[in-house]
Amino acid sequence: MRVVVVGLGVQGHKRRDVAGADHVAAIDPFNPKADARSLSEVPFDRFDAALLCTPDEAKIGLIAELLDRGKHVLVEKPLFAPDSGTLRDLAALARKRGVACYTAYNHRFEPHFVRMKRALESGALGEAYAVRLFYGNGTARLVRESAWRDQGAGVLPDLGSHLLDTVRFWFGPEIGPFRVVAANRFENAAFDHVVLASSGRPHIELEMTLLSWRNHFTADIRAEKGSAHIDSLCKWGPSTFTLRDRKLPSGRPDEEAVTLVQPDPTWALEYAHFKRLCAEGANNLDTDVWINDTLNALAREALAGDAA
Repeated sequence: MRVVVVGLGVQGHKRRDVAGADHVAAIDPFNPKADARSLSEVPFDRFDAALLCTPDEAKIGLIAELLDRGKHVLVEKPLFAPDSGTLRDLAALARKRGVACYTAYNHRFEPHFVRMKRALESGALGEAYAVRLFYGNGTARLVRESAWRDQGAGVLPDLGSHLLDTVRFWFGPEIGPFRVVAANRFENAAFDHVVLASSGRPHIELEMTLLSWRNHFTADIRAEKGSAHIDSLCKWGPSTFTLRDRKLPSGRPDEEAVTLVQPDPTWALEYAHFKRLCAEGANNLDTDVWINDTLNALAREALAGDAA
């Protein structure tokens, strides 16, 4: 498969490196190291798929153009639209042209995220009662100095999209609804710290921040038969998955732990997954519709509360 990278920034460089020999051109209007400044400068018969790594506002138009020309598309998360009808239209266009349209949520390919999903599906944990995820990095200053990132709902769509995708990956579509517990602007014009929670079972809490000076991720699931925990991602390793077996009526649980010290494997695994989707002409836009609706509602809630 022949691919072009559209947007040669941080993510674009990662995608180009992983694509390896599949890569035929990089497109970026601002990066002088790109091969072209616009999509129109690259003949469409030179490539089969595009890896789209642009700012959010450019994504919808580029996806529509690429799909309409029969090209597969991998687009960096998040994929937002003012209303989800736009995303449904993209899904219909992809099906009509028989091509894949895939929004990249590379954390699904974290080895411990896969272990967590298997533990839940195996029944080893029984019913999940309470779930808490924390995702933090220290990019507040970088975001504040960006020409386009420090606006709108800030960290909510940026890291919140990952967290929402993760809990849907683990628990399926029957989760939520979510509400805003806290939305803060400690250093930035847009939110740099947000906490969400859901009602129902399992009860889910999601915390995201740009103010974690050491990048970190944790997940804790407390359940009927035990608990499961993730500490850190591979890219920030070491990363540990711990499974605990509840003792009745009470007592110290048996515990199994797996610790990984390795480079981030998710980019290569996700690219291989995307190539399989291209062979099938599949897409994951139903998840994007849910994330889009959820984040749009939460952003309105957060911004309205902030203005009150």
